[in-house]
Amino acid sequence: MNAAPADQIRLLDVQALDVRLQQLAHRKKSLPEHAEIESLNKDLAQLRDLHVASTTEESDCAREQTKAEQDVDQVRQRANRDQQRLDSGAVTSPKDLENLQREIASLAKRQGDLEDVVLEVMERRESAQERVSELAERVSSVQSKIDDATARRDAAFEEIDGEAATVTKEREVVAGSVPADLLKLYTKLRDQQGGVGAAKLYQRRCEGCRLELNITEVNEVKAASPDTVLRCENCRRILVRTSESGL
Repeated sequence: MNAAPADQIRLLDVQALDVRLQQLAHRKKSLPEHAEIESLNKDLAQLRDLHVASTTEESDCAREQTKAEQDVDQVRQRANRDQQRLDSGAVTSPKDLENLQREIASLAKRQGDLEDVVLEVMERRESAQERVSELAERVSSVQSKIDDATARRDAAFEEIDGEAATVTKEREVVAGSVPADLLKLYTKLRDQQGGVGAAKLYQRRCEGCRLELNITEVNEVKAASPDTVLRCENCRRILVRTSESGL
C-alpha cells in the first residue's frame, strides 16, 4: 500500500487522538468514586437491614407492652372488685372472708409480677427505640456520603465526556483527511493490536512494540519509497517515518 508521507503523519495524529479517547474512557471507568460508592452502598444496605430489624423489634416490644399493661389492668380491676366486696361487708362467712382475703393477696402478688414484666418490656422497648434512632442517623449519614460521592462522580463524568466530545470531533476532522484505504488498514490493526494501529519509527525503534529494528530492517526502510506504507516486522503495526526516525 502507498500513501503520501503527509497522510501517514496524519495517521499518527489520528492514533494520538484515539489513545486520548482510550485514556478518557479508562479514566471514566476507574474513577475512585466508583469504588467509594460501591462500598458505601454495601454499608447502606447492611444498615438498612439492621434498621428494619430494630424497627420490627421495637414494634414487637410495643405490642408486648400493651398486652402486659392490659393484663395488669385486668388483675387490678379484679382486685378492686374483691376489695369492694370485702369493704362492703356483704361477705359475712369467715371462710368466704378468708378466701376473699387470700385471693386479694394473690392478685396483689400477681399484679406486682405483671408490673415487673411491664417495666422489663418498657426497658427493652426503650433500648430498641434508641437503636432505631441511632441506625436512622447512620443511614442518613451514609446516604449523605453516597450523594456527595455521586455528585463528584457525575461532575467528573461531565468533564470527561466534554473533553471526549471535543477529541472525537477533532478526530473526525483529521481522520477525514486520511485516505480511506489507509484508514481502514489502521482501524483493522488498531482493533487487533490493543488500540494501537500505527506507530512512529523513532531513533530506529518502533514506538508500538518498543523494539529496535535490526540492521537489515533499517536498510529495508531506507530503501523503501517515501510513499510506501511500512509495517513493523515485530508487531505488524503501520510504521510511520518522521524526521526523528534516525535513518
